[in-house]
Amino acid sequence: QVQLVESGGGLVQPGGSLRLSCAASGSIFGINVMGWYRQAPGKERELVAFITSGGTTNYADSVKGRFAISRDDAENMVYLQMNSLKPEDTAVHYCHANIRFRDYWGRGTQVTVSS
Repeated sequence: QVQLVESGGGLVQPGGSLRLSCAASGSIFGINVMGWYRQAPGKERELVAFITSGGTTNYADSVKGRFAISRDDAENMVYLQMNSLKPEDTAVHYCHANIRFRDYWGRGTQVTVSS
């Protein structure tokens, strides 16, 4: 069984920064891709960023230049550094992992950007 647990969400003012963390545990041998998705109220879940086992990254256009994804395979962690946050970044952010071609999700962490 695989568990993904997010942390680091919260309330921040526009222009501020947050760092999300996701800890993977359980039967996690063979992680292919790890990433972050988000879902705002009334909207569909959307990709924010992902990183492959080889270190290739990909970002949604809306966060390019502001967010950075990284992973620590020794600790089974993935991180999302979010800078220059905007009110439209407000959403529940979910950790995702593709492990041996199966998708796993965390429960999400709320990010609220408001003055």
